[in-house]
Amino acid sequence: MSDLTALDAEIRDLLRFAATRSMMPRFRALTEAQVEMKGEDDPVTIVDREVEEFLTEALSRLAPGVAVVGEEAVHADASVLDRLSEQCWIIDPLDGTANFAAGKEPFGIIVALADAGRAIAGWIYDPVSDRLCHARAGEGARIDGEIVAARTTGEQHPVTAVSRMFRTAEEVARIEAELAPHYTLVDIPRCAAEQYPRLALGVNDLSTFKRTYPWDHAAGALWLNEAGGRAMRVDGSEYRVDDGDGKPTLVGASSPAIWDAFVALTEV
Repeated sequence: MSDLTALDAEIRDLLRFAATRSMMPRFRALTEAQVEMKGEDDPVTIVDREVEEFLTEALSRLAPGVAVVGEEAVHADASVLDRLSEQCWIIDPLDGTANFAAGKEPFGIIVALADAGRAIAGWIYDPVSDRLCHARAGEGARIDGEIVAARTTGEQHPVTAVSRMFRTAEEVARIEAELAPHYTLVDIPRCAAEQYPRLALGVNDLSTFKRTYPWDHAAGALWLNEAGGRAMRVDGSEYRVDDGDGKPTLVGASSPAIWDAFVALTEV
C-alpha cells in the first residue's frame, strides 16, 4: 500500500462502475420495496447494499489483508467497528441516501483508507458530475487529478451550514441566536460528499457536524485539511476514524482563521 498515487485511477474506475451499474439507473426510479428504514429518518436502499457489496469485494481484491468497514456492515454487526484501529478501507456506499431516496441531489460515494485510526487517503465521488475529490495525507488535495487550494466565499458574514439534525429545539434556538448576528446561515446539503467540497470551493465557509461517523467524515476531513482549510473537533483535537461516540462537535472551515473565529465565538 506504499504507492497510493497508483490507487487514484483504480478507485475512480471502481466508483464510476458502481455508480453506472447500481446507482444512476435507479435514481428517481426506486420502488417502495427497494427502500427500508433503519431508524427514524434513516433510510437504506437496494443501492446502498449493492454498492457496498461490490466495493467490499473489489477493495479486498485490490489490497488483500486490509480490513473493510462499510456503513451497512456496521449496521448489521457493530463489532465491525473494531477494525477501525487497524489498516482499513472505510466505505459509504451511498452518502445522501435520504436525498437519493427522495429523488433529489446531492448524493455520492465515499471511500477512505485509514491506518492506526487516521485517514491516510480519501476519495469522494459525485456520480452526477463525475467529479472525484481525492487526497493523500501530506500530499495535498485534488479534484480530478488537479491540485486544489481552499478558498473562502469572501462574504462579510461567512456562509455557515449548521446541521439542525440530532439536536434539541433548545440547542437549535441557542445556536441560531449565537450565529445569526455574525454569519449567513444556510441549509446543509445533507450529504457530506457535497458539504466538504463546498467548504473548499468558495460556496460555504463553515459547517458543523454533530454526528461524525467515519464513513461520512474520514475522507472529507482529510481532503479539507489537505486543501488548506480546517476540519477539527471543536476542542482542537484531530478527527480520528476510531473516535467512537460522544466526542465533541466536528467543525469544518474554508480557512484556519475562520475556524478559529467561529470556535471562539460559539458553543457548538
